[in-house]
Amino acid sequence: MTELIIPAVVTCIVAFFTVYFSTPPLIKFLQKRNYTVTDMNKKELPMIARPGGISIIAGIISSEILLYAFLQMNEILAVIITSSIAFVIGYIDDRKVMGGWFKPLGLVIAALPIIFLGTYDSDLAFPLFGEVQIPILYLGIIILMIPITGNTINSIDVLNGVASGFMVISSFTLSIALVILQNYEMAIISLPLALVSLAFYKYHKNPSKIFPGDSGALTLGAMYGTIAIIGQIEIIAAIALLPAIINSFLFLSSVKRIVEHREVKSKPVEHTDDFKLKATKDKKAPITLVRLIVASEPLSEKQVGNVIFKLALFSGFLAIISTIIMVIKI
Repeated sequence: MTELIIPAVVTCIVAFFTVYFSTPPLIKFLQKRNYTVTDMNKKELPMIARPGGISIIAGIISSEILLYAFLQMNEILAVIITSSIAFVIGYIDDRKVMGGWFKPLGLVIAALPIIFLGTYDSDLAFPLFGEVQIPILYLGIIILMIPITGNTINSIDVLNGVASGFMVISSFTLSIALVILQNYEMAIISLPLALVSLAFYKYHKNPSKIFPGDSGALTLGAMYGTIAIIGQIEIIAAIALLPAIINSFLFLSSVKRIVEHREVKSKPVEHTDDFKLKATKDKKAPITLVRLIVASEPLSEKQVGNVIFKLALFSGFLAIISTIIMVIKI
């Protein structure tokens, strides 16, 4: 345990400060080349730099490569390769609008290095029921899980700071769960995700100076899913991600097909005169987590974000309790 302290500290420092210092010049670079999008939730309709996924992937790759120099684990290579492929898929979608099929299919490809590197265990651990051995079926879970976690984080990236702030909470939850399970090496591998998200949140929080874009959201989600698989905490990870999963489920069940948010003509929320968010009365509009939150009364963008963060904290608490239950059963 003590020999892992230095790699953990150094890796966290590199992950945080790579994003912290690279994002401001990235914002200027993107603005100079008009790589911006309109912030539709602001009355002034400001133009915000995008994609911030460039600094996010830089923080992940630099920290994980450094960690590989210390630990030389295939699990680290799986994180680097899968996250990088997810970034490329997202960046293509940032630069050229693709169909709804593109990102799920691309993330299936991103999941393959986990299989080829053999960085998984086919036993699926449940908090109350113990482990279930599903060697063949588990390969399908791997192929599905990366697209699910990637697109789940992407789907919740609708308000200033929500995607990065949500990932701060969820990824720290994973690290804590891995420590409780005494899987210390995997806990260290997971920490850069939390630190990268935290550093990016400084510039993504309300009012945003930069948006992560599909490249950033898919990278964060794919790395989260990879850690869940190679750390053997798939169910714990799903519990921690529950609000975002519910949001994706509500959206897909209401539109009944895989579709880009930008392709949906009827929006789930509208703006009041003072630019608060309120639920639309359009029956054709998709149901989302934000729409449910503002169903009773209009709320500001910041208030909605705070509600989502509280839900994330509660889900994180449930995930940690579930981890403790797993340890007790062991």
